[in-house]
Amino acid sequence: MNKGIELFVYPVKDIARAKTLYSKLLGVEPYADMPYYVGFRVGDQEIGLDPNAHAQGITGPIGYWPVNDIAASLQSLQDAGWQIQQPVKDVGGGMLIAIVNDTEGNFIGLRQMP
Repeated sequence: MNKGIELFVYPVKDIARAKTLYSKLLGVEPYADMPYYVGFRVGDQEIGLDPNAHAQGITGPIGYWPVNDIAASLQSLQDAGWQIQQPVKDVGGGMLIAIVNDTEGNFIGLRQMP
């Protein structure tokens, strides 16, 4: 059963300030607090802060769609006309992500859990 988007990542320039703001908004402390990523869990939802996203051309939040086979999913989307913004990469612990954009310039992420 597909639950839909479970992770939204926001590009931030000042991760320390953003961490304070999102902690206040969400009412929880981050479960992941690294210089390259801060993550919060609220129920089944995950909110992430990425200080490197702007350098990759990401200017707004990205929802990550859970997939079982990221390579096959990425190829299927590319065949349908999506453009690859960020190829598949391992972000730690075997979690794989990729980012695509549609013909309107909107981004969506794919996430394969280990």
